[in-house]
Parts: sequence; C-alpha cells; structure tokens
Amino acid sequence: MNSNHDFSFQELKSKKEFDLERFFSITPDILCIASPEGILKKINPSFANSLGYSIEELLDTSVSSYIHPDDRKLTSKLRHEISRNIPMINFDNRYITKGGETIWLSWTSVYEPEDELIYAVAKNVTQIKELEEKRNSLLIELTRLNTELKQFAYTTSHDLRSPIDNIISLFGLMNFPKIEDKQTLKYIEVFYTSVLNLKQTLNKHIETLNTEKKINIDLQKLNLNNTLNIVKESISESIKNSKAKLLVDFSEVPSITFSSFYLQSIFLNLLSNAIKYSDIERKPIISITSKKVNGKTQIIFADNGIGFDMDKVKGDIFKLHETFHNHSDSKGIGLFLVKSHLESLGGSIEVASKINVGTTFTLTFKE
Repeated sequence: MNSNHDFSFQELKSKKEFDLERFFSITPDILCIASPEGILKKINPSFANSLGYSIEELLDTSVSSYIHPDDRKLTSKLRHEISRNIPMINFDNRYITKGGETIWLSWTSVYEPEDELIYAVAKNVTQIKELEEKRNSLLIELTRLNTELKQFAYTTSHDLRSPIDNIISLFGLMNFPKIEDKQTLKYIEVFYTSVLNLKQTLNKHIETLNTEKKINIDLQKLNLNNTLNIVKESISESIKNSKAKLLVDFSEVPSITFSSFYLQSIFLNLLSNAIKYSDIERKPIISITSKKVNGKTQIIFADNGIGFDMDKVKGDIFKLHETFHNHSDSKGIGLFLVKSHLESLGGSIEVASKINVGTTFTLTFKE
C-alpha cells in the first residue's frame, strides 16, 4: 500500500544525493575531493571563500599551488601516504590566499581506492595558531626578562658582599672599651646588627640564584607577629626617626603557611613604603591586620600617607621600575617583588589609594 509519503528507490536515492550536495554546499567546514596527485576535483564554497578564489578558479588545479612554500614538501609526502591507505588526521599546514595572506588549515583526509580519490575535511585554525604564536613570543620574552633580572640580582647581590664584609671587618678593629658614651654604643650595636642581617639576606639571594634546578620554596607555618618583629628590628631606626605609629592586630589570623623569606620581604617592602611615602604634615599611622574572608587569609596594610591617583596609576603600580613619586629612593622594585612573591604561591594583592588620604594594600593568601 502506497501513500503520498512513499518514495521509490530512485526518488530516495535522488533525495539523498540532493541532501548530501546541500550539506556539501552549506557546511562551514572546508570540504574537498582531490586526486592522489593533489588535483582538486570538487570543493565546497567554504574552501573557495577561505582562499579568496572562486570555485571555478580552483577546480582542476593543483592544491600545491596554494600551499605555503615551506609546507609543500611535507604535505606532498603525507599525500602519498594517504594514497597507500594511511589516513591523515589533524594535519596542519599553511595556505596563501588570493590576497596574499597566510592562513592555517587543519586537515583530516582518507583515500577511497575504488574511486581513486582523496576525501578531505578541514577547519580554519588561523586564529588558534596566531594565539599560540603570541603566547610563545610572550614566553620567550618572559624567559629573556627573567634571565636578565636574575643576572642583575646576582650581580648586585654579589658586588655588595665585598663592601659589607669590609664594614664587618672594621667593627672587629674598633676598640669598644674606649667608647664611653652609651648612646653611641647603642647606635653601633644597631648598625652592626643591621649589617649582619643584610649580609645574611644577600647570602640567601645568591644561594637561591645559584640553584640551577627548579627552586623548591620552603613553606612553613609562620607566626605573623614574630615575622613582623624581625622586619621591624631590621628597620628600627627608620621607624623611630619617622615617629611612625604601628597599629598591629593579628588576633583573627595569628599565623599562615607561607615562605618565611617571601613573607619577610613582603612585610619589609610594604612597611618601608608606608614610612617612605608618609605625609610630612602628619605623623605616620600604619595599620597591619589579618582576617578571614571567604575562607582565605587576608593581611591588610593601611597608611595615612601621601597616596596616589588611582586613575593615573591604573595597573602600573606593580610593574618593574614604575615610580609615581619624586622620592630619591624610589626604584620601582619593592611592589613588583611583593606581587611576584604572592602570585608565585597562588596569592594576590589589591590596592586602593587617595591622594593626601593614604593607601591600603590587601594581600590574599592561598590556603
């Protein structure tokens, strides 16, 4: 029993051929049929549009004519392998368009022995390749900058050791019993302690820089008050001379797991900056607190210093060698190190500031 929806075999075959032809024409993928020698026998509009030619211009021409010269030899070799029933899967090569641009196509091709034809489908992956090239360029530049920074740090640390050793030797030549003024002896003691701490820090830097293999950062549970006290001792004279008032409260989070070396460096740079950029019109007040936010530890450094214009600074404040005040001691390294230390261990830093009001740094640590 036949109905209006019944098709004869010939009609069904014609409909399938029509559907395949329509699919061949409208699909955004690149489709082509070629001889084993690479002569284009049938292509779809996507192929023609990608190369900038008409279908008529491309038919019965060699595909090698459009392949980038540097990719022709390898493509020809793989095409011969396809002819021996070795499928080609996800092979990328370059093509020169009619307008002279270079595009990347990723091919999957198979050979049909009965028809002696190669059936191929491709996707335009030019954008992906361009992104990969940019990423690789950035990695190369980052490696170069990292090497230069390491060399600079090594040279600086190494060259400073000799004068520091000379200073320490001079202390050994001093006749302390002849110094009767107690205040002078106290200053000498503070100076000597600072020089020893500086030498120890330089030695740590050199030891780290001399490690050719990947650095294993030693993580340990650190008491925040103890770490801050070590830093305060190393710059005690700066704190005293600035008459800075420190408001410290680590009661909510008294300790964190972090690198001792990194945390001391972070505290030193932020505390030193707060003192360095204090307002001469008022005594520096520096607040250092810890808290838990969404399960993560935060340490907040807030001061009442000169501040800066956030609209002008934007995201440059943590860049290497960026300075925003005419301070003779500004080198644009401290905040770069703070951010680098935090991010290397999965943390982050945010800043808020207003001119003549102060600056707040919020450090978030990875748990």
